[in-house]
Amino acid sequence: MINVKSEIGQLKTVLLHRPGKEIENLTPDLLEKLLFEDIPFLRVAQEEHDMFAQVLRNEGVEVLYLTDLLEEVFILNPQLIDNFINAFIEESKVKSTSLKSGIFGYLKSLELKPMIFKMIEGIRTHDFTFNKKKSIMDLLEDEYPFYTDPMPNLFFQRDTFSSVGQGYAISSMSMQARQRETLFSEYILTYHPRFTDVEHPIYYHRNNRYHIEGGDILILSNTVVAVGISKRTDPRAIELFAKHLFTKRSEFKTVLAFNLPKTRAFMHLDTVFTQVDHDKFTIHPGIEKSLIVFEVTPQEEGVLVTQINESLEDLLSKHLNQKITLIRCGGSDAITSVREQWNDGANTLAIAPGKVIVYDRNHVTNEILRKHGITVLEVKSSELSRGRGGPRCMSMPIVRKD
Repeated sequence: MINVKSEIGQLKTVLLHRPGKEIENLTPDLLEKLLFEDIPFLRVAQEEHDMFAQVLRNEGVEVLYLTDLLEEVFILNPQLIDNFINAFIEESKVKSTSLKSGIFGYLKSLELKPMIFKMIEGIRTHDFTFNKKKSIMDLLEDEYPFYTDPMPNLFFQRDTFSSVGQGYAISSMSMQARQRETLFSEYILTYHPRFTDVEHPIYYHRNNRYHIEGGDILILSNTVVAVGISKRTDPRAIELFAKHLFTKRSEFKTVLAFNLPKTRAFMHLDTVFTQVDHDKFTIHPGIEKSLIVFEVTPQEEGVLVTQINESLEDLLSKHLNQKITLIRCGGSDAITSVREQWNDGANTLAIAPGKVIVYDRNHVTNEILRKHGITVLEVKSSELSRGRGGPRCMSMPIVRKD
């Protein structure tokens, strides 16, 4: 069951992925391709992630893991395994026909959980013997250390799909390095009994032409959704998402599209803007002056788009029916603000109204949150933060209390 009608309702169930050997398959030469700036120390990253999960459990949150759910899908539906492996190989851009056959046989020979982990961590060229070299394409496979690339970004579970009301949107990822991740989401959402107990409306599909990612989607209320027009989310995708949202048994009446600077630092809306209480939001002050917001509402043949010419506080106050306070990441100091935003100081995960999980390293922003009456639960972040994503990025809420 999916039920997420706000960013701050008491969190009941959340989906995570614990980083694994895919992190150790990062090399300096592959960092840019795989969207990392640095190579995290896996053991410490896992310890930090386990602490994050335990803080959630301590607050009464049910923690689910992606790999467990996918394994359960295949235990209940073994007839799906072959199609899943073939789809994974195709989306890994394997070109050699004989190598495709070799990878299929190798993955099929593994037990279910090791097979899933191997797909995530990447198949190295020495993982199995490939002797059927019959073509130039076969011989060229030796030039690269992987038959299929690792997926080190998978622990950012927020991006691959979005829980929206009682439905979901599967992301169409903009970067090739992340496109296979949504295959895992699709199988879980389509076949796992947690999500097949009731019919959930689907507001976006991974194969749609225009890109949209979950880090850009924030559920502000049961009638209003905010979406970032970012480096990774296309405005045409937002209009299509809004159209589906307005027509598929949804309570949602408005989509607010935030036009963000198209930079790595402001990758998604939730890297610069998150809700922490009924009337309070974090925001990176660097986007305030240049921020343009479009209001998307339903009309007979599609959607109506209107550019808004009022302050963000006034806009949010109007849609949420109360006076809104913006809490600036890093406060008034320009250097602190930029540094802590880079380390995801604005990327909070609300587990209840006025109670958030944050990275401990952003001590200035965390203290400002406390001064605004927010309960701050800090988790260690020396290695997790190297992936450029915070507590919200790492978590996909499945159920929140209304």
